[in-house]
Amino acid sequence: MKRGDSTAKVLRILEVHESTYYYRKTQDASKTEQGTSCGKKGRPVPGFSLTNTGEKVDDEQIKQWLLELLEGEEHIYGYKNLALCLRRQRGLILNKKKAYRLCKELRILQKQRKKKNKHPRRIPRNRTVTGVNQLWQIDIKYGYALGCQRFFFVLSIIDVFDRVVVGQHRGPACEAKHVVETLLLALQDRLEPGVALPTIRTDNGPQFVSKLFGDTCESLGIYHERIPPRSPNMNAYIESFHSLLERDLFSLTEFMTLEKAYDELDRYMDFYNNRRMHGSLKSMPPVEFSQWVMELEDRTEFHRVL
Repeated sequence: MKRGDSTAKVLRILEVHESTYYYRKTQDASKTEQGTSCGKKGRPVPGFSLTNTGEKVDDEQIKQWLLELLEGEEHIYGYKNLALCLRRQRGLILNKKKAYRLCKELRILQKQRKKKNKHPRRIPRNRTVTGVNQLWQIDIKYGYALGCQRFFFVLSIIDVFDRVVVGQHRGPACEAKHVVETLLLALQDRLEPGVALPTIRTDNGPQFVSKLFGDTCESLGIYHERIPPRSPNMNAYIESFHSLLERDLFSLTEFMTLEKAYDELDRYMDFYNNRRMHGSLKSMPPVEFSQWVMELEDRTEFHRVL
């Protein structure tokens, strides 16, 4: 085109459609205008900072002060603490973003320390569950109170064998401490002293990867395994229960207050555990099925003794 050839001729040689060429040309021009008018390239660097008394300090002087700090006992600090030193010693108003930029220009940024997880993730294993309290699954679901326009949390713990929801927390928050409290209560209510503790399976939510939850499982001797990301099928029993909770309660009821939501949830849980027939449990409710299994085991043990 610079030699005088027509645009159409050049595009035919290059096998580029004219519509594609003009569309891209229009887009490039639009981006250039936006970058100029809207400041897409960023705000220009002022090149100085102020002290508490309003005095201007050139960036080169600030860099010199940073290097001087690194020659002393402050060499152990990262850019945030270096900025704090200059604020205290020089009265310099220097935020962490500018401190980071100046340290990066000086190539004095410390290497970011890798966060060590005290409790590494254990991948779930294929398990054959033959009785109660062998494998519990835990997950969190959201509910909504329309009347006060607030979300609430429902944390549920289900026994994979008999589908009994052995513990539940509901409230406007669900932190690691709530998970631990709910688990401890479930263990106290469900297990006799001295019996083997169940394996706990969760996803990778912040409550479950927290130090508090990990320390609790470790202190109790509980084996905690976490499913890989985007694999809810490995937590299928608790996922299935929460889908029932959504279908049977949340999607059919408008809660006007959090208290009303909690009351309805408590009523549903009483129905689910004690009266709702479960197809995979010989059409028995979870609690009834659990009792039936225990009686069957007792009869089997009785005949074995005879």
